[in-house]
Amino acid sequence: MKAVAIGLMSGTSLDGLDICLAEFEKQNTWTFQILKAETLSYSENWETQLRNSIHLSSENLLELHSAYGFYLGQQVKKFIHQHRLENIDLIASHGHTVFHQPQKKFTLQIGDGRAIKLETGLPVIYDFRSQDVLMNGNGAPLVPIGDELLFSGYSACLNLGGFSNISLRSEGKRIAFDIAPVNIVLNHLAQQLHKNFDENGALAAKGKIDETLLNQLNVLDFYQISHPKSLGIEWCHQHIFPLLENIETLDALATFTEHAAQQIANVINQYSIKDILITGGGAYNTFLIEKIRAKTKAEVIIPEKEIIDYKEALIFAFMGVLKMNNEINVLSSATGSTADHCSGVIA
Repeated sequence: MKAVAIGLMSGTSLDGLDICLAEFEKQNTWTFQILKAETLSYSENWETQLRNSIHLSSENLLELHSAYGFYLGQQVKKFIHQHRLENIDLIASHGHTVFHQPQKKFTLQIGDGRAIKLETGLPVIYDFRSQDVLMNGNGAPLVPIGDELLFSGYSACLNLGGFSNISLRSEGKRIAFDIAPVNIVLNHLAQQLHKNFDENGALAAKGKIDETLLNQLNVLDFYQISHPKSLGIEWCHQHIFPLLENIETLDALATFTEHAAQQIANVINQYSIKDILITGGGAYNTFLIEKIRAKTKAEVIIPEKEIIDYKEALIFAFMGVLKMNNEINVLSSATGSTADHCSGVIA
């Protein structure tokens, strides 16, 4: 069977909307081909609205949920017209995460899929996380289904986005979990120096590691908990940002980069991973990557730009295809839910 799908991904670091058109084919195993992909930067207005969404009243949040859904639909419609695309089977949208508190049985990704459908006329699958949370799961990470079926040639897959998360096979099953915040904190610090992000880790390279801060970060409870586990922006506001307040920004960048590299290397070494595929925006942070390389014996593989930038959007497109075929698209071994399941709401 074959399917052509568009995947939409907006990460916590707010560096833009990823749109990925891909073709999937299943014979004995699944294969994929990325046909077109691009990242649309958010306008200052949209970035501000999404960044501040966590502080909105319920009424204003519902308004933004609709407005952002129409915005997503309009961007996809432009993408389709611009590239003269035809024969698209579906759109799968991750939405933008506002709240993520699985221990309280809720997670919220805004961007109403019905609005996307009204704009594009195509079937839309959205809200991939809520069902898993209701089934006692973390609602994250979801990408391991793609790692299992599309990227199984690697011992492990590491995504360096707002948060770092890893997926690997252990004792015959696919496990996955968040490791530590990455760009959600590094971008926050870089913005204090009037940069959108720390390009190549150049700012962190100028700072000095603050050993006291590094120790405070490394002993946070989250790192002692066994998987499955996931992180949200609320956790950073509670546990990370207060620790950085009285530290020189360059030193905070140096220290947090060291912290992230240590936590990532600890996991790679714990599972004796032989080779690891690294994707997401943090794959371009050469300073961070070199630190990870120095702390582990694993072969660190940085793939072509298309996979670095669009692997998550690609896998959400794939999850949409699996949902339309009523196949499992969430692995309980990765999220901690009570069973593997087929998640997503169809508009």
